[in-house]
Amino acid sequence: MTRSVRGCGGIRRAAFGRRHLLRAGGAGMLGLTLPRVLGAASVASLPVRARRVIFLFQWGGPSHLDTFDMKPDAPREIRGPLAPISSVVPGLPVSEHFPEMAKRMDRVTLIHSMTHTMKNHNSAGYYALTGHAPPSDDQRLRDSLDLWPAYGSVVDAVAPRRDEMPTSVSYPYTISDGSITPGQHASFLGKRHDPFFFTENPATEGFRLPQLSLPADLELGRMERRRELQRIIDREAGLLERSGDVGGFDAAYDKAIRMLTSARVKAAFDLEAEPAALRDRYGRTTYGQGCLLARRLVEAGVTFVTVYFASSIGGKRIDEGGWDTHGFDNTRMFEIVDKYHHPITDRTLSALLDDLEERGLLEDTLVLWVGEFGRTPKINDSASRDHWPQCYTALLAGGGVKRG
Repeated sequence: MTRSVRGCGGIRRAAFGRRHLLRAGGAGMLGLTLPRVLGAASVASLPVRARRVIFLFQWGGPSHLDTFDMKPDAPREIRGPLAPISSVVPGLPVSEHFPEMAKRMDRVTLIHSMTHTMKNHNSAGYYALTGHAPPSDDQRLRDSLDLWPAYGSVVDAVAPRRDEMPTSVSYPYTISDGSITPGQHASFLGKRHDPFFFTENPATEGFRLPQLSLPADLELGRMERRRELQRIIDREAGLLERSGDVGGFDAAYDKAIRMLTSARVKAAFDLEAEPAALRDRYGRTTYGQGCLLARRLVEAGVTFVTVYFASSIGGKRIDEGGWDTHGFDNTRMFEIVDKYHHPITDRTLSALLDDLEERGLLEDTLVLWVGEFGRTPKINDSASRDHWPQCYTALLAGGGVKRG
């Protein structure tokens, strides 16, 4: 991996502008992985307009066959129990649980040919979060500096924001399957390029981030004096000249102070500034308010926002967990997704697309909705579906992507 690390160093030092980065990065999500960014001249001339990304990661793997890739003419054991409904796009049915998205399918593009060979959540999740194949298809895949960084970390390494706003924000969970799923952080790029990350629930009343508030016993002036003293000590000791790690920490510390003292940053995270009716449109769920927060963040200048649907791959209760619904433990896939995953997705995704468009943000904000894989065409003996990376669906909207 040494050459790879050097390669990313080269990317960071290259004189790329924001437009080139986003062209190359957008292409990377669709199959052009980051090691080939420097050779992306062939896509650099494409008229891509994305300046911001909202990545809605559907942890657990939603069934494409029961959402946006219905097979109404297939046998029942394949098409499943859900009825298709017509959308505004002729010949494009969607699940009966997506009546709002059915009215908006002319705003999105569906890629039905997503494919890879990873059948375990952690390895498939890493692939989806970084665009790079993992070293093995292993549920026990662990984060390490040999693995590739998250998309938002690469954006921060190549085109960091120079003001107090973070380049990349991820929330409201750390996703895992036995162990923490790799691909959520900056890896070998260094911790200073980690996304600004939090696990506070944006749906809670009075949502606030402790990271953006000073401790009660610490005044701002005192903290700034401490910081200046640290700079003097580092400079006298020559640490900054000898250690890139110390320099990276220095930059991260300064950015943290700018965020902590910025009224603009605090305002971006203030969901209570939104009208109650709009918050209701998104839904007063963790995911719904998380997507509303994503709109606020990109509107305030954040370049890359990742919203995780759930922390765990699946759940035994209707109101928890991701999309991994095999039917184990006497649970049934359709009993869970019918009442929770599908209604939340329909309500929240449609509200996000409307909100971005109404504010003039959709044309240069790329929205990506995708999981780590799909579900098997044939329903299993537990009236559910298993993992299926061979072929699944991604939904894209905005960012200059062709509609309909």
